[in-house]
Amino acid sequence: MTFNVLLGGQDRFDAIRAIMAAVRPDILVLEECLGWEDGERLAAVAEAIGVPADEHHAVLGTANQRPSGRRHHVALVSRPPIARSQVHAPSEVAHCLLEAEVDVDGTPLTVIGAHLHANDEDSRLVEVEALLGIAPPDAVRAGEWVLCGDLNSLTRHDPYPPDLDQHLARAGVHKYGHPPRFEVMDRLFAAGWIDALRERPRDGRWVTARRARGDEGVSVDTRTDYVLLSPAPAARLVAADVIEVGGASDHHAVMAELQ
Repeated sequence: MTFNVLLGGQDRFDAIRAIMAAVRPDILVLEECLGWEDGERLAAVAEAIGVPADEHHAVLGTANQRPSGRRHHVALVSRPPIARSQVHAPSEVAHCLLEAEVDVDGTPLTVIGAHLHANDEDSRLVEVEALLGIAPPDAVRAGEWVLCGDLNSLTRHDPYPPDLDQHLARAGVHKYGHPPRFEVMDRLFAAGWIDALRERPRDGRWVTARRARGDEGVSVDTRTDYVLLSPAPAARLVAADVIEVGGASDHHAVMAELQ
C-alpha cells in the first residue's frame, strides 16, 4: 500500500492512523513524512497496523532538503521482517528513494518507496533513470520487486478526457506539461514494471488526486499514486484498488493484494 500523508499529517494524523488501523496493510509506503525524524509518528503507524516499531519493521528514508527547507521523507512499515534497507538520495533526486528487502515466507522481495519531483516531467525523467539504476530492467523482469509511491506522473492508460490539457490549464495545474506528458510512466512500463491498478482493478475507482483552483472552483481528477510490480508478483496479483481517505490527505491511497 502507498499513501501520501500530506506535509507529515499535521492535525490529520489521528485520521491517518485510524485508516491504517482499519486497512492493516502488510507493507506500507508513506510519502511526505515531514517532521517524523523523532520516530514518534512512524512508531504510531507501526502500532496501528500491528507490527513492532523497530528497525526490522519500520524505517524512515531521510530525504534531501527542498528549497523551502522541508524534507519530504519516505517511510516504509512492513509486517514481514526487513532484511536490509538503503536510502538513495543523490543530488538529482528531489526527495529520496527508499529501498528495502523484506522476507516474505522465505522469499526476498525488494520494495522501493518513491516520491518523485512535483514540478516537471524532465526532472522526473532524471529521477527515473536513478531509480532504474537501483532496479535495472533485467533484474526487475527476473525477480521479486514492488515500486510504491507518489510518482507525480500521469499514465496514458487512465480514462482522461480528450481535452485533459484544457482541464489542467483551467485548474492551474502545469506540472504535467502542456500538452500533458506521459514519458515517466511510459519509461517505467518499458522497463518491465506492471501497473497493479490497471492490471487487476477491484472496481472502477482510479482517481488518487484532485487538483483544484480554489478561487475559481475548477478541479481536475488525476492519478499520480501507484503500486507497480515486477512480472513475478504481478502473476500473483488478486486485485488492486483505491482506498478513499476523505479529508485525511489530498491523495487517496492505493493498495494491491497478492496471493
